[in-house]
Amino acid sequence: MGHPDDSPIPAARRAPNGHTPNGLAQDGGTPSGGARPVRLGLRENRLQFTLLVLATLAVGGLVGLERTTVPLIGSETFGLTSDLAVFSFIIAFGLTKALTNLAAGALTARFTRRSLLLTGWLIGVPVPFALAWAPSWGWIVAANVLLGLNQGLTWSMAVNMKIDLVGPARRGLATGLNEAAGYTAVGVTALLTGYLATAYGLRPVPELIGVVFLVTGLALSLAVRDTADHVALELARHAPPLPTGEDTGLKAVFARTSWRDRSLRGASQAGLVNNLNDGLTWGVFPLLFTDHGLGLAAVGLIKGLYPILWGLGQIPTGHLADRLGRTPLVVTGMLVQAGGLLLALVLLDRPLLAGILSAVALGLGTALVYPALIASVSDHAHPAWRAHALGTYRFWRDIGYAAGALVAGILAGALGLESTVLAAAALTALSGLLAARWMTDRTAPQTPPAAVPGARPEEPAART
Repeated sequence: MGHPDDSPIPAARRAPNGHTPNGLAQDGGTPSGGARPVRLGLRENRLQFTLLVLATLAVGGLVGLERTTVPLIGSETFGLTSDLAVFSFIIAFGLTKALTNLAAGALTARFTRRSLLLTGWLIGVPVPFALAWAPSWGWIVAANVLLGLNQGLTWSMAVNMKIDLVGPARRGLATGLNEAAGYTAVGVTALLTGYLATAYGLRPVPELIGVVFLVTGLALSLAVRDTADHVALELARHAPPLPTGEDTGLKAVFARTSWRDRSLRGASQAGLVNNLNDGLTWGVFPLLFTDHGLGLAAVGLIKGLYPILWGLGQIPTGHLADRLGRTPLVVTGMLVQAGGLLLALVLLDRPLLAGILSAVALGLGTALVYPALIASVSDHAHPAWRAHALGTYRFWRDIGYAAGALVAGILAGALGLESTVLAAAALTALSGLLAARWMTDRTAPQTPPAAVPGARPEEPAART
């Protein structure tokens, strides 16, 4: 599955955090201290990759605690009557996660990915306890600030480390496996909390399964090794040299990823609208379907099915993104999501059927989009500034959570829940058309021949 580069690193390089890569000889030859040579590829790094996949399961499980029960805790436990007030926890989560994603890229210049992964888990420790026993809604909102910090650090570092391990040839598959693990865990946890809430009430039992995710995530983060050596190897053997004087700082990369580069701009706006859908349905669907007579178990099924299909679907779609290109999957996925939102309205007189079919379309559409977008950003970003580019993309993507909750709160209060879903469908279709116009595909850079010292790799070719 991997495409290793067995040749030694030709010259000593510094890792992104400014430290000499661990285990590499100072002369750039064989690793020091008898360590195994560093290679890129999924098969070559299968143990570390597997540990990171399991860690991502725990990351997704922690945020999955909120998918079914928290909107109902706001309306039923704390008696909130404003939709915007109910959705405020999603706004807090989305803003914090987005800003943390952006900061995570800059932080990798000062700290190792592994240390940031551990920090994220430590920040998340209070979350399940606050959700279970919060005495007021303000505590729930505060817990979501911590959850946003946790998710921004842990998920960002997990996906960066997987991309580091596999190298350029398998980015789509690596991101597909990462997101599959995380969002499958989101869906299974949402489904489980729905059934636990039916049996034991909205609190505290459903939220306390988060303790299992915390312990698991911390243990796996302690076991995994940092990936600075793999970044150094890719820089040395795979990446074209940076143009002279190119600015790789956060400010310059933020501008490049947000609007100056057409493909990166297209990916960023598609990511934002994709998560706008998620943030909107996170808050709206539990209220919409309970208003039409469904119970907690049925709502849990709908809320669980969406991310489960989103997660599992990314295993084949990540592979397809490597085979067919990124843009076709992104455009198709956005249009499928728009259709899924419309299904929820067209069939609303049969709410369970409407919810299930909508969840299936939303899950499959998102599965097409998610790994393709991350892989596309990675393709268009030089390894020297890729962490900043991914952080910027993930900033815009996760701003979508807050934007979705804000739009939902305002439109639902003024026009009703159904009009809110219709507006989201129209916006999603428009985003797909913008992605088709702006995004272009680029193949992974080819590895230069190992037998030619100092050979310069070719520039990535545009996919035709």
